[in-house]
Amino acid sequence: MSGILYLVATPIGNLGDFSPRAVETLAAADFIAAEDTRVSLKLLNHFKVKKPLVSYHEHNHVTAGQSILARLLAGESCALVTDAGTPAISDPGEDLVRLCGENGVTVQAVPGCCAAVNALAVSGLPTGRFTFEGFLSVNKKTRREHLASLKAETRTMIFHEAPHKLRATLTDLCETFGPDRRLALCRELTKLHEETRRCTLGEAAAWYTDNTPRGEYVLVVAGAPEPENAAVSLEDAAAQVLALQRQGVRLKDAAKEVAAHTGLSRNDLYTAALGMKSED
Repeated sequence: MSGILYLVATPIGNLGDFSPRAVETLAAADFIAAEDTRVSLKLLNHFKVKKPLVSYHEHNHVTAGQSILARLLAGESCALVTDAGTPAISDPGEDLVRLCGENGVTVQAVPGCCAAVNALAVSGLPTGRFTFEGFLSVNKKTRREHLASLKAETRTMIFHEAPHKLRATLTDLCETFGPDRRLALCRELTKLHEETRRCTLGEAAAWYTDNTPRGEYVLVVAGAPEPENAAVSLEDAAAQVLALQRQGVRLKDAAKEVAAHTGLSRNDLYTAALGMKSED
């Protein structure tokens, strides 16, 4: 019988955020796969956990993943950790999870800190629907193409950013979305110098022209405004209803949501969506 891969979320700055269950999971695992064994060793020492460590990161995940999988298939259990946050989210751990899924190995999450969700919660921007875009490319052309693809995005957008890239990113965000777009700029979440600056993109760019960026950032950017009075056919709107249903939204609730931004009748949308569904 194969072992279990545990995805153990680690603190993003405050060790007090590490849960008792997470500590118990690390202590019970046969071995721990870590992004940086030196960083993880400090965490283990703090919580008095002594377990073998293996390295698993962006530059070795192909070979290391196969080695970890072999040990899991042999019956050992593994706790996967990153330097900070939740494994497999914008992280090579996603490849190990895929490998486990393909080979029948159980994967369980031990929840904890996630900087993107924490930033969204304190942003003051709409949280009902959002898109996580991770780190933007260091390549200017690729970064601008990525942002251009989001120009019409109406959901709240979340980006991670390093201090040395922040100014260039804010400049590109201003050029793509306009300087008046709302932003929550979250710095050093859960740490001693935690700060959330709620302003426009233009104001943020101006502030960091005169002030040096320090620490790790999460940028939460408001989505584009919904088109006003856009003429949408009943057929197209019903297709939107079905698309929401495929994402897990109940048909009735999906019809209500689409009716709210199209002005069409909820009942008509529900009936039309049912008709289209029966034709599939």
